[in-house]
Amino acid sequence: MVDYADFLFPTALSVTPTKLNRILFIGSCLTEHYIRALKTERPEVNSDFILFNNLGQFPAEPPRPIGEYDLQYVQIPLRSVLTDAVVEMPRLNDAAFAAELMDRAGTMLEMMLDKALTYNRQHGTLTLVSNFIVPQGHAAPSLTDHDTERDLVWLVKKLNEKLADVVRGFGNAYVADVEAIAATMGKITFLDDTISFYSHGSLMFPDWSGHENNPFWTQPEPGRIEMVPPMTDMFPVASEKFMKAVFAQIDYLYRIVSQVDQVKVVIFDLDNTLWRGQIGDHYVPGEPWPYSDGWPIGVWESVHHLRARGIMVAVSSKNDEALVRERWSNAVNPPFLSLDDFVSVQINWHAKAENIARILSDLSLTPKSAVFVDDNPVERAACMEALPGLRTIGSNPFQTRRLLLWAPETQVARLTVESSRRESMMRAQIDRKTQAKDLSREAFLQGLGTEVTLLAVEGETQNEYSRVVELINKTNQFNTSGKRWQNAELTGFLAQGGKIQAFKVKDRYADYGLVGVILINRTNIVQYVMSCRVLGMDIETVVLGQIVARLHETRPGATIVGTINETESNLPCRDLYTRAGFEMSSQPGIFLAKPDYRVPVFKHVTVKTEVTA
Repeated sequence: MVDYADFLFPTALSVTPTKLNRILFIGSCLTEHYIRALKTERPEVNSDFILFNNLGQFPAEPPRPIGEYDLQYVQIPLRSVLTDAVVEMPRLNDAAFAAELMDRAGTMLEMMLDKALTYNRQHGTLTLVSNFIVPQGHAAPSLTDHDTERDLVWLVKKLNEKLADVVRGFGNAYVADVEAIAATMGKITFLDDTISFYSHGSLMFPDWSGHENNPFWTQPEPGRIEMVPPMTDMFPVASEKFMKAVFAQIDYLYRIVSQVDQVKVVIFDLDNTLWRGQIGDHYVPGEPWPYSDGWPIGVWESVHHLRARGIMVAVSSKNDEALVRERWSNAVNPPFLSLDDFVSVQINWHAKAENIARILSDLSLTPKSAVFVDDNPVERAACMEALPGLRTIGSNPFQTRRLLLWAPETQVARLTVESSRRESMMRAQIDRKTQAKDLSREAFLQGLGTEVTLLAVEGETQNEYSRVVELINKTNQFNTSGKRWQNAELTGFLAQGGKIQAFKVKDRYADYGLVGVILINRTNIVQYVMSCRVLGMDIETVVLGQIVARLHETRPGATIVGTINETESNLPCRDLYTRAGFEMSSQPGIFLAKPDYRVPVFKHVTVKTEVTA
């Protein structure tokens, strides 16, 4: 039996468990079904419910303090949006009525979403909004009216487009695509529109037949002349499986937004991984080549989808590089993929773990950020042993594409400018490291022409805010506290007087974009996060000195306090404060910049300030 939840929302790349404590559900009776099922399926997750039909009064405050909720799940009832006017289908034959109905439904949807997302607007609470399940059969007067304004199926599809457009206008709100779950499962297994009216949009239950055979629940004998067969004789009722998939989707979206176990690079073997067979034995000119359709083409395409998301791709293969380059077009045919598409290519006879380690070093990444795809179980085991934290897949070629493209760890909530340019920036970083080998450190740094731009990030409406959240929650190595911030926490930090200082970097090789974030609470540097792609250029020290100087300007005589909370991964930043001239306090992990602090000077770095609108 197919596990629809794991098929749609695979967990093969998940390492850290999803930790949801409490969810606020806002919606109709369908949402009540979800809550009852959640208590059975996920008893460790608490929930509260706000019944929301039509445009009734919406509570000014949730049942509990908003900070106790990991997220809120909003389900707008289709019946409230379309209203019961659609039951009288002949009215849709009137073009004017059909147009008015759609216009009114769109307006009602906007108004209901505006109310239901009150806490999101006020507090930045992570919000998932369920879309509508499209009816199974076309509800139109004739074949020629399918997919026109006279067809309820068309109307619901258009409302889903409208819903997605409205949700995009909110910060930290995303669509929970239950229509996609329904399409994969088959709506025959749970949707009640074979029995109830089209705009009801709810679930079938196996016990419904009992209402017919004993309609009043008091008579000992059946109430009908003929017994009605059980629902499961007529339909493969799987309402519970549908709800399980809905919960899996909630976990999935939460992991994406929270960037749990995010993948930054996927490293591919070649033989029997990017193509069938071995390039040395099976792609000989003049001889038949293995079949290339099916999974190889799917994996080639997945490489480009990963790149579009800002996830880098690389190659680690035991092979003859000259032979691979010579026969590449034989194995990759049609030519959907080139070796130039990979940010790092290691093709040689060294151990694959050694090659992967070199790739990770070039990209300034740890094994925890990488996935290795290889068909050989011995190689996968050896690489995991040598590089703890590395994730590996590849045993089944029919699973590779789905795991790479659908796993939450390879998704991004919002594509930032820096994410879209990550590949080109990493290529520049590799070029920079190559040139550094031929020069003294002083000469190399002096020739970089490094420019740092400081800017304040003051709220989630600012363009740089999404990148700030991404950087904080994806950075492990240069992260002085290791803390992950939910959007509501970060907006609350700003509301209480906290400051976010960010900085951008560029040099003669590349414009690296926004690569650093410092969170400041009065005279305390709460957290310092920086992308490792600019580590080793003295940038982190220069910026820290500038921050301290500015704090001393606004708070003369104050002592600035910096903190290091040691994590498993943050070794590169543990000496940050001492390198920047801070004094160690008597408390471990606490460093002080007193009023007589001297700002470190590095002539190879130019600092300027960007004024935000």
